[in-house]
Amino acid sequence: MPHADFDTVETWVFDLDNTLYPPAARLFDQIEARMTAYVMDALHLPRTEADRLRAHYWQLYGTTLAGLMHEHGLDPVPYLEDVHDISMAALTPDPALAAAIGALPGRKIVYTNGSAPYAERVLSARGLARAFDAVFGVEHAAYRPKPDRRAFETVFAAAGVTPARAAMFEDDPRNLVVPHEMGMRTVHVAPVADPAPHIHHHTADLPGFLAALRQ
Repeated sequence: MPHADFDTVETWVFDLDNTLYPPAARLFDQIEARMTAYVMDALHLPRTEADRLRAHYWQLYGTTLAGLMHEHGLDPVPYLEDVHDISMAALTPDPALAAAIGALPGRKIVYTNGSAPYAERVLSARGLARAFDAVFGVEHAAYRPKPDRRAFETVFAAAGVTPARAAMFEDDPRNLVVPHEMGMRTVHVAPVADPAPHIHHHTADLPGFLAALRQ
C-alpha cells in the first residue's frame, strides 16, 4: 500500500449517505422532506417551523431523531421506517467501488446514522451488498447518533473493531472527530477537503482512493 497509514488496518468502516453514493444522487433531499412532514404531524407544527426544528436538532444532536427523542420522547421505530421510505431510482450500481472495497484486506462494515434496513436497500441499489461483512444502523447504538462517542463505542464493541487497527470513511467531518481520538485512520469523502487536524486523508474519488491503496 502506498499509504503507510493503512498498512495495519484490519477493519474498514464506511458511512453510508453521501459516502457510498455520490451527493448528486440527492437521496437526503427525499429523507429531509419526509422528516419535515413527520415532525409536522407528530408535533402539530406548520411546515416552516417543522423544517427549522428538523435542521436545528440535526445541528445540535447529530440527527433530527436524537433531538425528537430527547426533547419530545418520540418513538424511533415508526419514525425510521417512515423517513427512509424513499425511492432508490437515483442510484446506479458502481462496479469500480464494489471491486475496490472487495479487494481491501480484512473486514468491511457499514455504520450509518440511518437504519440498517435502509442501508441494505442503498447497498443493493449500488451493487455493494456483497462487499460488506456487516451493516450497523443507529438502532445498533441504542439510537444514539454519530458523533456521540457512546454511539461509536457501542457499535465498535458489537462489531469487534479495534480502533488502532481500523479506518473510518465519512462525508461529515464532525463524525471523524471521535474515530481520530480513538486512534483510527480517518478519511473525509467529499468534493471539497476539510483541513481539520482530525482528518488524515481526503478524497473526492472513493473508488480511486481505495484502488490506490492496493497498488
